[in-house]
Amino acid sequence: MLPSNSQIQIYDTTLRDGAQMQGISFSVADKLKIFSLLSDFGVPYIEGGWPGSNPKDIAFFEQAQKFPTAGNKLVAFGSTMRAGSPSAPEDPTLKALLAVNTQTVTIVGKSWDFHVREALRIELDENLRLIRESIAHLKAQQRQVFFDAEHFFDAYRANPEYALKVLASAAEAGADCLILCDTNGGSLPSWVKTTIEAVRESFPLVALGIHAHNDSGLAVANSLAAVEAGVIQIQGTINGYGERCGNADLVQIICNLELKTNYAPLIEASQLSEITALSHKISEIANMNPQAGQPFVGRYAFAHKGGLHASAMARNPLTYEHIDPALVGNLSKVLVSEQSGISNLLSFCTDNTIDLGANPNEKARDLLTKIKIRENSGHQFEGADASLTLFILGELGIKPSFFEVLDFRVLSTLDTSAEATVRVRVGEDIFHTASLGVGPGHALDSALRKVLANYYAPLKDFKLTDFKVRVVDSQDGTAAKTRVSVEMDFRGDTWITVGVHENILQATFWAISESVEYGLFRFVQG
Repeated sequence: MLPSNSQIQIYDTTLRDGAQMQGISFSVADKLKIFSLLSDFGVPYIEGGWPGSNPKDIAFFEQAQKFPTAGNKLVAFGSTMRAGSPSAPEDPTLKALLAVNTQTVTIVGKSWDFHVREALRIELDENLRLIRESIAHLKAQQRQVFFDAEHFFDAYRANPEYALKVLASAAEAGADCLILCDTNGGSLPSWVKTTIEAVRESFPLVALGIHAHNDSGLAVANSLAAVEAGVIQIQGTINGYGERCGNADLVQIICNLELKTNYAPLIEASQLSEITALSHKISEIANMNPQAGQPFVGRYAFAHKGGLHASAMARNPLTYEHIDPALVGNLSKVLVSEQSGISNLLSFCTDNTIDLGANPNEKARDLLTKIKIRENSGHQFEGADASLTLFILGELGIKPSFFEVLDFRVLSTLDTSAEATVRVRVGEDIFHTASLGVGPGHALDSALRKVLANYYAPLKDFKLTDFKVRVVDSQDGTAAKTRVSVEMDFRGDTWITVGVHENILQATFWAISESVEYGLFRFVQG
């Protein structure tokens, strides 16, 4: 029986398509971690890779099959049999697909006559035979088979008759779902919808799917348009990872379908609240920085900077938030910057349990004036809550004192590591120590820790995880102010501080020392 489009299937291809993104290279261990995360999250189809294309994918399938959650979730990907193969059973690509023993396989075939002639250099009818015999052989081996019709939307616009013949060959051979691919990512949602509606007229009893690339920035929109037109399977990747401009972002697709449509739930509500964590964990494994502005799960997805926005948010969050962030495991955040009103600052202080005293509005106005002066000089507090917290505490006269930097010095030469010396007061004691590092920032961080670790045990678990440098006023040339941003981590909690100075070493040291100071404030004082 043909599933209704109320039963949408999510098909993840992060481990293959996602791995094709520049800058991503998954190890076997990485792939196993991601497979486990996706399986636990409830994704029904997880494409593991192309067995036979490289030793890594073969090793992954061998180890993934040992997972108790593998079941019918794990999918092997490959292509139709090659032109010139004597028969489907003897084709090396199909042999490799069957050898990894997954219950489901996906094969890609050409649907655009242009590609058949120019890329494969075979006759159009021969391409139909390859598709038909490949699927028939896989079905004979008791496999569930999905057929990816490559470049389908371009193919249908160029030669609809042949594109439909390709689908007919796959359907007649027993394909369980026909996946229409926008491989070049150039289609518009209206094209996708009308094309799928036409395909459904020709194949009313065949399940359809969508595989969209993001070259026009429309992969998510095209996927949702395809659902409206009747597809029951959506292929994509977590965070939209993929070649060129990426693939359809399953994070956005899942959140939109779950929260804004009447289709049957894809996952449980409790699982949806884990999607922000899932997105960030996979970013970490991929060694990619999480996208701060990513819809639903980004750090800034529910961050409010304008004073008017913050004021309205204080009255009712629905004024500027399209969903409750908690539904997807995210948080609202009010940013404080030169564009802020007192509502921003009052909200920030409330969220960070900072007491502004008997006249909070008056104190907030005074603080906001000083913050705007600091921002005008090059600081940027909106992305550095830790620096903002310390600044406010200092202005209120309630900032705790863990240490005092008396002086520092850095020596760096052409062919040696950087050497930093620091002079620090802790209580009544003054220390003068030195440390080597791979660069000035590392050396300064190491020297400061060498002194303070004897007093504050948690410091040994502080990790400097990100370090960014930006010139504030480039027109001033080498005399321009430099803004240094530092991210620190303590057992999964992260915070950001910022330092600004004409001397890059000064800016670096103030950002690092403030980062240490904030961490001690959070995890030692409390």
